[in-house]
Amino acid sequence: MPPKAADAKAKPKPEAKKKAKAEKTEEEDEGPKMQAPDREAHNAAIAKIQEAIDAFQKEQAGLAARIAERSGGKDEFFHKRDELRTQLAEFSAKIDALMDRKSNINKAIGDKKQEDADKRNQLNKMKKSIGYTSEADIDQRIADIEFKLWTDTISLKEEKEYLKEIQELKKNRPKVSQVNKMEAGLESFDSRASFKDQISAINEEMAVFREGKKKVQEKMTELMEGRREQLGDLPKIIEERDAIGKKIAEKIKERNELRDEFRAKEREFREFLNEQRRVRAEKAAAERAARQAEYEKTRRVKQAEKLDEQPHVQEMTLIEQTMLFCKSLVQTKEAEEKKEQKEIKHDLKDGMEVLAKKEDRDEFYFVPTAKKKSKSKNKGGGKEGGSSRPIKHNAETFRLFDQLKLDAPITTDDIPATLEKLEAQLEMYKEKVKAWEINREELKRKILEEGVQPEAEAAEAAEAADESKEVAEEKAEEEKAEENE
Repeated sequence: MPPKAADAKAKPKPEAKKKAKAEKTEEEDEGPKMQAPDREAHNAAIAKIQEAIDAFQKEQAGLAARIAERSGGKDEFFHKRDELRTQLAEFSAKIDALMDRKSNINKAIGDKKQEDADKRNQLNKMKKSIGYTSEADIDQRIADIEFKLWTDTISLKEEKEYLKEIQELKKNRPKVSQVNKMEAGLESFDSRASFKDQISAINEEMAVFREGKKKVQEKMTELMEGRREQLGDLPKIIEERDAIGKKIAEKIKERNELRDEFRAKEREFREFLNEQRRVRAEKAAAERAARQAEYEKTRRVKQAEKLDEQPHVQEMTLIEQTMLFCKSLVQTKEAEEKKEQKEIKHDLKDGMEVLAKKEDRDEFYFVPTAKKKSKSKNKGGGKEGGSSRPIKHNAETFRLFDQLKLDAPITTDDIPATLEKLEAQLEMYKEKVKAWEINREELKRKILEEGVQPEAEAAEAAEAADESKEVAEEKAEEEKAEENE
């Protein structure tokens, strides 16, 4: 049976596809290769490291539990320690304040000593410049010089010197009392005693604060020793916990390094695959281009071969058949009567005669009593004399006229105008065929050499033909209108 034969022919196609796929895989295997990263081995190594991390974390959790057990009373210890530290800070602040006061007093004492020394130096300089310690000595010297001037004979130069000395003595006489007052003031005023009293008071206060601070420090020492006894070997346990924490960090670092290394391999492998895909895509694109070129070549040859077939054969055949159909509808009775008819001889007996046809009778054989009503009434659509007849159409004839883009004739009077339109269309197609015969070889050359599509050039010719068709239809309609008038 035909369907089974078709199935039998279709079966080898999958095998051909399988062969093509096998050839492709063989071609792919011939290219460069790269081993994909072993994820199972990577996961196994990560799992091994994770087991070590879990074991360390479990051990660390046990040490943390032991530390928590021995860390009871921690809040109370910290509270007491903070209180004692606060007290120590208060004592230290008070002692520092007293030390600052003591430093200021000592500085004031030093400044005062320097001031007294400066005054005493100034006093000694004044004493040296005056040369006398009392006003009586100055008066006695002035009296001695005056007596000598009165009694002794001296030169003018010596007299001038004595007079000058008297003037100096009189000038320095008030300074003697001033020097005596300054000396008495230095001897009577002693500020160091008040400073010493202040320092003594400060030392006493500092001793009290230091004693209080010492007691607080003893309490702090006692508190720390009690806490140390309570903790026992807790520092050692904390050291072990910290050491395990470092091991965990090392394992985590090792795990991260393994992951980074595996991801780097994956990236490298993906880049390799992408490169292979790119190479295959380029190869496939080249193959597609070659196939497309071959297909284009074959297509051009087929298009060129199609030009050997006369175009519009179907349209022209349809128009000619339609014209014959229309002409067959307008054949009149007179044309039919022109056919040769043979005379028939009848062998009639006596008293017999041949009955003529109803339409050939000159008189009725039986006189009719009434006339029959005419079945065909003239509705105004036909010509005088009743020569116009309606045309019966079916779906097929309507479809044929629709293909030709014409209205189907309703009566026999519409047939001449329809025939003119059909002749115009037929003439248009004949012109196209002539153009095809003229341009066929040139179109072949353009298709084969330049790849020009004949539709592009044929479109212009089609437009020109459509214009001529429209002109012909308009002309036919005008002629029909003139006939109706």
